[in-house]
Amino acid sequence: MNKLLVVFAAGCFGALMNSLVVWLFGKYGISAMLDVTIAPHLTPAWLYPRIVWGGIWGILFILPFLEEKWLFKGFLLSLFPTAVQLFYIFPEIAGKGMAGMDLGMFTPLLVFFFNWVWGIMTAYAIKVSPAAY
Repeated sequence: MNKLLVVFAAGCFGALMNSLVVWLFGKYGISAMLDVTIAPHLTPAWLYPRIVWGGIWGILFILPFLEEKWLFKGFLLSLFPTAVQLFYIFPEIAGKGMAGMDLGMFTPLLVFFFNWVWGIMTAYAIKVSPAAY
């Protein structure tokens, strides 16, 4: 149970960091400079589901591999939510085209980067957790 709580909480933390980066990229026009129309407002309605889903995705970190290579594990596991976002959520739920291409040509690159932030921050939170397993 301790492992599950640690990875969920770490995933929530990673999602918070990811969300702040997504918001900052929108706020300061970095996404717009890349012709990507991702510029959310930092509201509880936008943030809450992202944090919960980040915790759920964090459960992947319970998988017993690459324990000593936490940066690589964070990168590798970040590919799962990236794939779901690009090939399911954008085209099927949000109606933004395959890989979110309706949002701009560099959307896949930004999604990859944003989820990389989640993976690295989640892995880091697990590594430094006093309750780490």
